[in-house]
Amino acid sequence: MENGIDKVSGSMLFSEEELIEVSGLKKGGDFVEVTCGCTSHRYGDAVGKLRVFSNGNLEITCECTPGCNEDRLTPAAFEKHSGRETARKWKNNVWLIVKGEKVPLSKTAFLKYYNQASKNGNGIHKAHSGRVCHRDEFVRCSRCKKERRFRLRTKEECRIHHDALADVNWKCSDILYDRITCDDDEERASRRVYRGCSRSPTCKGCTSCVCFGCEICRFTDCSCQTCIDFIRNAEA
Repeated sequence: MENGIDKVSGSMLFSEEELIEVSGLKKGGDFVEVTCGCTSHRYGDAVGKLRVFSNGNLEITCECTPGCNEDRLTPAAFEKHSGRETARKWKNNVWLIVKGEKVPLSKTAFLKYYNQASKNGNGIHKAHSGRVCHRDEFVRCSRCKKERRFRLRTKEECRIHHDALADVNWKCSDILYDRITCDDDEERASRRVYRGCSRSPTCKGCTSCVCFGCEICRFTDCSCQTCIDFIRNAEA
């Protein structure tokens, strides 16, 4: 169980009825992948692969052109990347292909885990305003000097980033969840601006995506000053 949400096998996330004639269907370890897209009146359709995870996370790998390397995009970032004129309405603008027709994501069953996580605050930390608070962060490798992205959607992910940030000798090969080496290219600048803010895909830091300490990103078994101060304030 991860922050109150069981990790469910991809084959059990949705019923057969919910998956009938959905294009590009693929069932993974704890996710379901389907073909998605977003339409710009100027640029046409941008197509990608949407992964829906049991903890509520949504990730899109863009396939708008053969050379596009944009992956792990939030739906809002994908909407922006596609050139959609009326952005910030990704639930309606991002579509799936069901029975050969484009169907808005909001009219499918594929948002139920996202909505559940948003409602319960499980897996996704929220501020008192109800908005997501942890954006993606970067840590520089001590060997190749390249910066690597860390997702901070769950307590486990926050701990991985927390420990990497505290380790002055941290290196690319220490990443456990992704096979990255010092030989791999650093993310392009155009991709790095997307940090997962719920307010704006290219936000540089605001109250919606920057957390200054919570039970998700602070740890009782850590002796760093930041965690100690948070625990003291929580007990006061």
